Amino acid sequence: MATTEHGPLAGVRVVELAGIGPGPFAAMLLADLGADVVRVDRPDGPGLGIDPAYDLTNRNKRSVLIDLKAEDGAAKVLDLVERADILIEGYRPGVAERLGVGPAAALARNPQLVYGRMTGWGQDGPLAERAGHDIAYIALTGTLSMIGKPGEPPTVPANLVGDYAGGSLYLVVGVLAALQYARTPGGRGQVVDAAIVDGAAHLATMIHGMLAAGGWQDRRGSNLLDGGCPFYGSYETADGQYMAVGPLEQRFYDEFSKLLGIEDEAPDRADIARWQELRTLVADRFRTRTRAEWTEVFEGTDACVAPVLSLREAPRHPHIAARSTFVEHGGLTQPAPAPRFSATPASVRSGPARPGTDTEAVAADWDVPSITRTRKDTTA
Repeated sequence: MATTEHGPLAGVRVVELAGIGPGPFAAMLLADLGADVVRVDRPDGPGLGIDPAYDLTNRNKRSVLIDLKAEDGAAKVLDLVERADILIEGYRPGVAERLGVGPAAALARNPQLVYGRMTGWGQDGPLAERAGHDIAYIALTGTLSMIGKPGEPPTVPANLVGDYAGGSLYLVVGVLAALQYARTPGGRGQVVDAAIVDGAAHLATMIHGMLAAGGWQDRRGSNLLDGGCPFYGSYETADGQYMAVGPLEQRFYDEFSKLLGIEDEAPDRADIARWQELRTLVADRFRTRTRAEWTEVFEGTDACVAPVLSLREAPRHPHIAARSTFVEHGGLTQPAPAPRFSATPASVRSGPARPGTDTEAVAADWDVPSITRTRKDTTA
């Protein structure tokens, strides 16, 4: 049975050519929102080096096994494409074309198709054909230079800023915008070139405006929102844990300084020349109590202070738990689909798709019998 019963994208069909990183995450987001995502896995991988049963980016999807290097591999994929609304691939430029499933071949079979391409460097430019990873993409856009303490190497923000924020989310916005156009009178399919360098640069639009206006210094740890400000950062507690502090507005800062117990001795927060003095005062004060004790002090206030929780602690926080921000499915605790919809709620409907396990069901649902045939069957 097709998995298109829940979410605002119910009825939308997506073909995902298997890869790793931002492509699968983008396809997962579409699947979370109700699209019927069919992942085309190949016999030799790829993978994250973990058991596929734990690869949560493949939840809510179905998988078929097709060897694109086989004589009939491209034809099978194009049979799926003919019935799809969106295709997502994350190959280096030119690879999909060499495999016979590039934009020209796909749009010839389905002129209304939205062909989503996920890369780090983009489809053109001097680095387009070079290998790369998240850290290099955000490095060249200037984004990495903003993260970390002054005088120390930039802090690596996992692969969230480049791969997923600058890559996956922009790809999803792009393919949905293109799908909207394709479904308007006179609209047609098109190629969406989602490059992580473009998205990561775009994320910093506000910062570039502040830089031009003189309100942002082009060095990390020196600005209001990059840890340079003593009332926007994290502080160690007596038990080696941390509290996150962010009372930017004056009224929130007043409450913060009162609850922290520094209101009578803290220097004027507007005096940037005394920010280091203020930072030392705040840091010394936080080290007098444990994280749990400070959490209790700031609980229920507008001081904009929160405990820094670990990945395993986060699902148990009362607010996170009350909103069911994390859910459990198949014994795995995982982030719930986001955002939320009042009329077409999304959900985790199935666990990670195992490579090839849904071939028969997809063949029947999409009326594509060719994907179940071997090369011998196809050529007979």
